[in-house]
Amino acid sequence: MTTQQESPVSAVISIQVENESGALARVIGLFSGRGYNIESLTVAPVDETRRQSRINIVTTATPRVLEQIRAQVERLVPVYRVSVMTAAEPHVAREMALVKVIASGERRADALRIAQAFRAHPVDASATSFVFELTGATDKLDAFIDLMRPLGLAEVSRTGVAAIARGAAIL
Repeated sequence: MTTQQESPVSAVISIQVENESGALARVIGLFSGRGYNIESLTVAPVDETRRQSRINIVTTATPRVLEQIRAQVERLVPVYRVSVMTAAEPHVAREMALVKVIASGERRADALRIAQAFRAHPVDASATSFVFELTGATDKLDAFIDLMRPLGLAEVSRTGVAAIARGAAIL
């Protein structure tokens, strides 16, 4: 009998939790205690009436480990629902970045042209710098940042991934 080795896949794990002190710490503690890596983490209130927040965690693991993560997270108190979204499940995932570029002359003009091509919006400008706001898929943000490096990339701040299932499926 031959066992086929599973390949790791990137996944967004969305978790609906009670918005209470310590809820995020319990979820993150589960990840760190079992050695699961967190590549991106976002959390924000999504239902003030029911006091619920949504946590989005991006991680890479085999499908079997992702299923283990789901089962372990579902057992935590104050978790209401858990969804694991991979490339196989239709979903929308976006993040936002603020990118500061310090440049002058031709490099400044090049930065503006690239920003326009990526639909990045200058949200702050001075004689020597720009701060661009860019929203999109993670690979789009990575590509923009890579192109800004030789032009004077000075600083980057990213939000992390927010994701939601496509169609009528809900968390």
